[in-house]
This record gives sequence, structure tokens and C-alpha cells, in this order.
Amino acid sequence: MNDRIRAREVRVIDQDGEQLGIRPLPEALNLARDRDLDLVEVADKAKPPVVRIMDYRKFKYEEQQRVKESRKKSTNIVVKEMKYRPKIGGGDFDTKTRKVTEFLEEGHKVKVTIMFRGREMQHPELGRKILDRIAEQVKNLARVENPARQDGRNMTMVLGPDKKAQAAYAAELKKAEAEAAAQAAAEAEVATPAPTPVEADTSSETELVEVEPVEADSSETVAAAIE
Repeated sequence: MNDRIRAREVRVIDQDGEQLGIRPLPEALNLARDRDLDLVEVADKAKPPVVRIMDYRKFKYEEQQRVKESRKKSTNIVVKEMKYRPKIGGGDFDTKTRKVTEFLEEGHKVKVTIMFRGREMQHPELGRKILDRIAEQVKNLARVENPARQDGRNMTMVLGPDKKAQAAYAAELKKAEAEAAAQAAAEAEVATPAPTPVEADTSSETELVEVEPVEADSSETVAAAIE
């Protein structure tokens, strides 16, 4: 620590980021020693200067790891190259363009090269047509960073990933899927017939009529029998 911080009080922050307030420097040193840690000056321009209790070796190690990781991520973004011919067939064009799409989805830039041979050099419009077609097919993933330009016998274009375009395209696909699902559900509901009520068949019904029994007159019955 410099002489200025030794001559003044300091603002102390503990290892968990908690403010311990303004303390005399000897007291701050004792706090760090009691925890078997270091006292590190983190803001010498502040008034009073700010110090933090921490494990300095661990802090430096973690800082170095962060720098390494940052460098690793930056080196992972490389420029891939895909080569086409002016008279490329449809199948080859689709195969190569799918590979360009994969590179862009992985976060890489892509240099697209059209290779001219012999008399093909007299028709640069063929190369531009191919490059325009590629840019159109990947517009939902990338932007043209370097437009088409002639470089000797080659014509090149550089594409770079476009996160905004990718996010917009993903949202558009999600919306389309939701609308398709809703449409399918509506069509299924219309196609399903409503249940038809069953009408009663009255022709087979028998009406039960309650008949009161009639008592026979025995005298009349005998007379009728004699006659």
C-alpha cells in the first residue's frame, strides 16, 4: 500500500462484499489477519481509500482463469470458407448452402468464394447472382458484412451471424406454429359431428290400461246356461 493509505482511515469491505464502514488502517489489517486473509486496496482514488478483505492468491488465480476463458471464446469465432462454381448444379448448391447455414448457426463468419475459370471470367454476373441467392437464403441468420467484390479469378462475400435476425425468425416460427395448432384444433372441432338425440319408437309401445274387475251375477249366468 502507498503512504497515503497508511496515513489515513480506510473504507473496509469484507470477503462477502459487506460494508464494514470506515476503520483505521491498523484495525482493518487486524480484521484481515483474524480471518487469515489479505487486505487489498481496490480504489486508491476514493476518499477515503477502499480496501477489501480477501484471499489475494485465489483472487489472482480466478482473474487469470477469466482472462483465459475470454481469450478462448474470442478465438472460437473463426472465418469459415465455402467455395462455389459459377455453373454449380442445384444439388451441390443446396448442400453447400446448408453447410453455410450450419457455420452461421454455430456463430462463425463465412467467406463465400465464387471461383472462375477460363472464359467464365467474362461473366461476373453469374457469380453475383449466386452470391445474391445465398444471401437471400440465409437472411434470417446472417447479414452481409463484406459485399461481393472481385479478387483476381475469385469473387468473394463475407457473411456474419445476425442475432437480432435469428431472434426475430425464431419468434416468427413460434407464432406460426401456434397459429397452425389453433387452426388444426378448430378444424378438428368442426369435423366431429354432434351427437344425434335418439327418438323414442312409439310403434312398439304398449299402453297398459287398468281395468276394474266386473263381478258376475250368478243368477243371470245360470239362466243363460239353461237357455
